[in-house]
Amino acid sequence: MDFDMLGLSPRLVSKLEELGIKDPTPIQAQAIPHAMNGRDVMGLAQTGTGKTAAFGLPMLNALLSDGGRPTPKTAKALVLAPTRELAKQIADNLAAFSEGTHLKTVLVVGGAGITGQARRLEKGCAVLVATPGRLLDLIDRGAVRLNETRFLVLDEADQMLDLGFIHALRKIAPMLAAERQTMLFSATMPKQMNELAQTYLTDPIRVQVNPPGQAADKIDQGVHYVAKAAKIDLLIELLDKHRDERALVFGRTKHGMEKLSRMLAAKGFGVAAIHGNKSQGQRDRAIKSFKDGEVKVLVATDVAARGIDIPDVRHVYNFELPNVPENYVHRIGRTARAGADGMAIALCSPDEMGEMRDIEKVLKAPIPVLSGRAWERAEEPEKPKGGGRGRGGPRRGGQPMGGAGKPARMSKPGASRPRRNRAQSRSA
Repeated sequence: MDFDMLGLSPRLVSKLEELGIKDPTPIQAQAIPHAMNGRDVMGLAQTGTGKTAAFGLPMLNALLSDGGRPTPKTAKALVLAPTRELAKQIADNLAAFSEGTHLKTVLVVGGAGITGQARRLEKGCAVLVATPGRLLDLIDRGAVRLNETRFLVLDEADQMLDLGFIHALRKIAPMLAAERQTMLFSATMPKQMNELAQTYLTDPIRVQVNPPGQAADKIDQGVHYVAKAAKIDLLIELLDKHRDERALVFGRTKHGMEKLSRMLAAKGFGVAAIHGNKSQGQRDRAIKSFKDGEVKVLVATDVAARGIDIPDVRHVYNFELPNVPENYVHRIGRTARAGADGMAIALCSPDEMGEMRDIEKVLKAPIPVLSGRAWERAEEPEKPKGGGRGRGGPRRGGQPMGGAGKPARMSKPGASRPRRNRAQSRSA
């Protein structure tokens, strides 16, 4: 199957060929025909499988057929995304697909000047790509109206739920035209997703190309069980083996990742950082320097897990495991994109065993062990009279346990090579 067979405008097909996009991915091949027929679509596919084109191409095709220009301060189509980086990625892709046409795409996100964004909306636009909070700010200012918006896309809807954007969505959805087409795309399928679909989609067709939550089969995964204090030394050792290749390092907190980036810079790595304390300009410059190869290591919180589309990221490191297990899938989905191979390494300390177990439940398969062994928490010992710890009593946490309660011998970090997890399903 090719894009011609999907019924897209020759103009769009020609532009895709110019961009080097020849064959539709599975999610595109399944979703586009239904969307072209005007159906509401619920699409489930992992990151890096081409979801933007799956909803963007049929939407642009309909807007090209419409031919009319938008009225001032309106948008014919609205795409909502949970993070600035993802919103920018979507806007860039849609602008590339529609280059040379009369269709105008406008991006509005937090962290950038709202006055300039309001000016760009004055003449109206074909497609508005937005984060929910900034969109509500512009609506409150009277800078944009949604009563003529006939297309709504919720991208990475599961993360919208995680970040609490459901309240913003409840305010935004009633403002749109009553007769509209709605498409919802996600990489995972939490329980609340069905409720979201029932509320905002009408008789949707569900398309799914891989079980939600499973990682790409081209990603070699592995885990090092390592004490928290030893993580930084192990990370430096691992990064040092491929200084000429791009690597993403994920952690939980803004302050922790800023500190980590400074430590890596002190060790001679070209490094940039993106997190919630960075302005949008700083985040854009960091991603550009990473994409251009000026720096080889990008340190990030989960703000970037769904907003970086750089084909040749070879390594993803989970310096700290995510609190939400599905976010592990999104993090490692930044590698092995566009059919390439990739490696995802997790560093697990004793206090993260709960997160590791949750991640493996989502993956429905164990992650291969590269060094150490799974941490075990010994049972709480009975306190002897006098309040001290009884001689020979079991220890709590702190190190993996071997036979007879003895510490397990740790293998040398990096000694074994990550093995591909064959238990995971094959994707495009």
